[in-house]
Amino acid sequence: MKRSLEQIAEAVGARLAGDGNIEISGVASLHSAGSQDLVFVEDEKHLSAALASRAGAIIAGSFASSIKGATPLLISDHPKLALARAAKLLREERSGAGGVHPTAVIHPSARLGPGVVVEGRAVLNENAEVGEHTRIGDGSAIGAGVAIGSDCEIYPNVTIYPGTRIGDRVIVHAGAVLGSDGFGYVRDGKTGHYEKFPQVGRLVIEDDVEIGANATIDRGALDETRIRRGAKIDNLVHVGHNCQIGEDVIIAAQTGLSGSIVIENGVVLGGQVGIGEHARVCEGVMVGGQGGILPNKILKGKGVAFWGTPAQPLRQYLKQLAVMARLAKKE
Repeated sequence: MKRSLEQIAEAVGARLAGDGNIEISGVASLHSAGSQDLVFVEDEKHLSAALASRAGAIIAGSFASSIKGATPLLISDHPKLALARAAKLLREERSGAGGVHPTAVIHPSARLGPGVVVEGRAVLNENAEVGEHTRIGDGSAIGAGVAIGSDCEIYPNVTIYPGTRIGDRVIVHAGAVLGSDGFGYVRDGKTGHYEKFPQVGRLVIEDDVEIGANATIDRGALDETRIRRGAKIDNLVHVGHNCQIGEDVIIAAQTGLSGSIVIENGVVLGGQVGIGEHARVCEGVMVGGQGGILPNKILKGKGVAFWGTPAQPLRQYLKQLAVMARLAKKE
């Protein structure tokens, strides 16, 4: 969808320098940009390359304020964030009419809001509810009593188990499984056999969450698993039963969380992090890739980076690595 630079500048809170009537239809890199694309520059050393590109306009920091040239500029304190907001503005709007593909299966008791799109071979079971302008992708299975909010994007082949609650503006990528049973068993000491512990809780996903492809998030055992507002979960992440994920948490690919873990607001977990049951990661903590947190442990320190297994403050971990390297040389 095309927008004028004046409209974009107003929407992203940038100062326009140049012709505000120029129309922009997309965003791109410096190398691939065309005459109707918007690009961004965060560092002054890349500004000359941006000005030499074919881009229709450039979002740049205050370092570009004095530049005079043919290419219009949008001056922003945070160019990358401004580009992200511009991209959202430029994204093609969904049709207001909505529609259900003839091969989709919709239970008579399911409720669809205005503008909902249900694609081919998707299934909505009894009492499922889908808010306005949400899209359900091809082959997705929406269980009984599931509630999905407005303006959500459920990509193909997503499975959402019964009773799951999903807020507004949630994105769920292909192959994700939401609300499946947790891995909970009780061992009979007499027979040595394992019997399944009840998994009768639910999964709640709040507004503005994004869940990557083939991620799996278990329902609670007796209570609930909750993913709070704005959390971003990458591909192939597993979140176990009863976990509580805070607001604006980032979890990178292939991370695995055991049951009953608390991840507080603003935490960043790198790729392939492993966390044992009943652990807590406090607000603002960062855990580096392949870090390991033992069961029942608590990591504290807003803005502190942890690394290694067991995870420890980065500086301490690097000192240990240096000591081991010196010892190895002595041999």
